[in-house]
Amino acid sequence: MVDNQSVSQESENISQVSSAPPISDGDGNDIHNKILLGLPAKELERFLPKLEFVRLRVRHVLHESGATLRSAYFVNSGLVSLVSIFPEGKSVEVGLVGKEGFIGLPLIAGFRTANTQAIIQIEASAFRVDADTLIEILKQSRMLDLRLQQFSQILAMEVTQVAACNRLHEVDERLARWLLMSADRVQSNYVPLTQESIALMLGTRRSSVTVAAGMLETAGLISNARGKIGIVDRARLEDAACACYKLLRKQLAQWRGELDT
Repeated sequence: MVDNQSVSQESENISQVSSAPPISDGDGNDIHNKILLGLPAKELERFLPKLEFVRLRVRHVLHESGATLRSAYFVNSGLVSLVSIFPEGKSVEVGLVGKEGFIGLPLIAGFRTANTQAIIQIEASAFRVDADTLIEILKQSRMLDLRLQQFSQILAMEVTQVAACNRLHEVDERLARWLLMSADRVQSNYVPLTQESIALMLGTRRSSVTVAAGMLETAGLISNARGKIGIVDRARLEDAACACYKLLRKQLAQWRGELDT
């Protein structure tokens, strides 16, 4: 039976903002992106007319590795994977972005090309902004620039930890870590992904994911139906995950404390 307790509030920790009634754009679309919600009201009011609300289907590619960044995205729901693509065609996920984050970080440092592929992993929505418009807005919005710089550091920390994880830890530990990180971002105990998709994201064989998922299911930690994995016992799944998940959460909590002092 699925544990109905709230999932970890990792994405809330990233945001540095408190809970508040939904804020909408001019078209009635509720804003859930934590970077936008962290802006002062006047700054957000000036910025909102420059944003376009978009719905994004699974497997939609926001940008390819090496492509010119023409738009950036404040993720509002769903899940985006950042994927490293190798010349021989192999790929591995290096980052996950949900409503706590932003796609298009090279732009805030003055770069115009992407170093990873960004692909929709779970059906999503986002507020899209033209790259040139974003650059101009950043010159006038100190808080937006600060929020994006903070998220850039958080994502860099996560990418570094995930890289080490993929090198050092077993598939079942990595799968548990990945499911927890994904669930945190979509705030649900269900992750609507196939084992084939997860294998691509973990950079391993589908057969290895099948075995790992079977181990976790037999232990009563997850349920595994076609196209959907459910977290049944979150506490025990955290124990089954590699140390990376707790290390990530610990670092996020430490940075949050630094901002609160």
